[in-house]
Amino acid sequence: MSATSKAFYKPLSLATSILGGVLAGQLFNQIYKRVGENDAEMPDPKDLSRTNREVLIAAALHGLVFGLVKAGVDRAGAKGFRALANTDPK
Repeated sequence: MSATSKAFYKPLSLATSILGGVLAGQLFNQIYKRVGENDAEMPDPKDLSRTNREVLIAAALHGLVFGLVKAGVDRAGAKGFRALANTDPK
């Protein structure tokens, strides 16, 4: 990748990462509202009144959602960059 392409891709990548994080957070909150037991927020791992099962399932779901959204957003950003610059953003 040329220096010009790299200079253009860095801010684009940063912006899509921030947007992806916001999107993942909103998506996780919506999913957790539906599957959580009357909770609107993910349980705090240090809250010992919560069960291990509840905390670990919430953490696994959180990681799954963020991982999927991050990969999807990064992939879409790379494909969009390639379409504009005719070069891969490696």
